[in-house]
Amino acid sequence: MNFSEVFKLSGLLSKFSPDGKYLASCVQYRLVVRDVNTLQILQLYTCLDQIQHIEWSADSLFILCAMYKRGLVQVWSLEQPDWHCKIDEGSAGLVASCWSPDGRHILNTTEFHLRITVWSLCTKSVSYIKYPKACQQGITFTRDGRYMALAERRDCRDYISIFVCSDWQLLRHFETDTQDLVGIEWAPNGCVLAVWDTCLEYKILLYSLDGRLLSTYSAYEWSLGVKSVTWSPSSQFLAIGSYDGKVRILNHVTWKMITEFGHPATVSNPKIVVYKEAEKSPKLGLGALPFPPPRAAARPFSTTETKYEIASLPVSLQTLKPVTDRANPRIGIGMLAFSPDNYFLATRNDNIPNAVWIWDVQKLRLFVVLEQLAPVRTFQWDPQQARLAICTGGSRVYLWSPVGCVSVQVPVEGDFHVLSLCWHLSGDSLALLSKDHFCLCFLETEEGAGTA
Repeated sequence: MNFSEVFKLSGLLSKFSPDGKYLASCVQYRLVVRDVNTLQILQLYTCLDQIQHIEWSADSLFILCAMYKRGLVQVWSLEQPDWHCKIDEGSAGLVASCWSPDGRHILNTTEFHLRITVWSLCTKSVSYIKYPKACQQGITFTRDGRYMALAERRDCRDYISIFVCSDWQLLRHFETDTQDLVGIEWAPNGCVLAVWDTCLEYKILLYSLDGRLLSTYSAYEWSLGVKSVTWSPSSQFLAIGSYDGKVRILNHVTWKMITEFGHPATVSNPKIVVYKEAEKSPKLGLGALPFPPPRAAARPFSTTETKYEIASLPVSLQTLKPVTDRANPRIGIGMLAFSPDNYFLATRNDNIPNAVWIWDVQKLRLFVVLEQLAPVRTFQWDPQQARLAICTGGSRVYLWSPVGCVSVQVPVEGDFHVLSLCWHLSGDSLALLSKDHFCLCFLETEEGAGTA
């Protein structure tokens, strides 16, 4: 495992291009595009204000930079560096901006969600979509880029409109049986649309492409309901994370629950492996090294290094007592993600914040628990294999695979707190993002991470 030098960054804005050739990063109002292999700067663009959002077009030929405070979007071309486009929403303001799947249209959501403006880079035409709903996830595209589903709010009722992305014609428009819709997401195969209601109303609705209601699911009626939802890559399973600390798995044949995964504070099943992060004292300090350190490691080592140990059962996991009289209490399943091969599901229960739970989806049982020393900020699967990267806001990155797991110190100068991470599509490198800097971590792709 090797690390690159450190580069400046702002706003945690760094993204690999979809084709894997480029890495874009932002430093205040500048957009830097690097070659992924050499990390040499290929293009340097200057925007009109501090960049708050970046997004690559699907074909990696364009990149948009959104400046929400100014109501501006600037678009840059990789093939023609002298070409650029500026979209000014003016007094309507701007709260969100994204590409259409064809990479030639930009969808801007105005302030107060009054409308969505669709801008064409090819014809310079403009069209408008009214009544977009202000919710967590109100726009979703099918994987093949043919259709867009949009959540709408009209006359105090929720609706879904399905558009054909090639000409933005309305294909279907129907009302949903929701109190206050908060999210929609297409299955990867584009055949089924999942719709979920406010956390005060436990309800998952599944619609076909033509607007037919296929099924409705509700686990219980009391207290808080759905917190997170994700599809498996095969579209065979829909995982629902709930505020009661359980994940429920629906199957694609009957849309009934096939199992539920609880997240108890004590793990006692002898079939479950619990990897516990533990501190260890380094054998050599920097001054005791028998040879000069490499440039990337020219920093005072942390006083404590960490490693994973297999814990003796039963294991009591560290829990938080949620403050239930405040909004967004720290309870329930706040994160969940399937591995690309559909074999594993990783979850985090927000009131057991230091633990990552990894479930065997084929056998429908808990496989491994990783307990970290600090709360887990995020995790992400390698796009090519069952290998999970985890960060906790410290100076280390953690990797798990069915082979084992490893804790790796990021060997850079000064403080480098990994707040977020992002895999390259090949799975052979990982961008590690801190508040003001980022670096790349290069991994071997032949094998999974070994135990440490």
